[in-house]
Amino acid sequence: QVQLVESGGGLVQAGGSLRLSCVASRSIFNFNAMGWYRQAPGKQRDLVATITSRGTTNYADSVQGRFTISRDNAKNTVYLQMNSLKPEDTAVYYCNAVRFGVGAFASWGQGTQVTVSS
Repeated sequence: QVQLVESGGGLVQAGGSLRLSCVASRSIFNFNAMGWYRQAPGKQRDLVATITSRGTTNYADSVQGRFTISRDNAKNTVYLQMNSLKPEDTAVYYCNAVRFGVGAFASWGQGTQVTVSS
């Protein structure tokens, strides 16, 4: 298992930007994938973006072109740069890490609140 700690959330006006960070308690080098998910009140948790160990990225249609996911293996950190934020981006954002095969796990952070005002 691995502990994940998110930070960088907050209150921002529509059109603004935020950068979320997710720091892992150990090396992320051999994690198969890491990602960001979000959950708005009364709704299910949805995928926002993922990045594999090879750097392949995937985005939800609703954030494509506005959000960028990246990883820094040396700092055990995954980032989510969020630009052109909209009120509908308001949610708790969760970091996720998965490893398949030997030593498989799936871990979640505690979440960080992002609120976008109109």
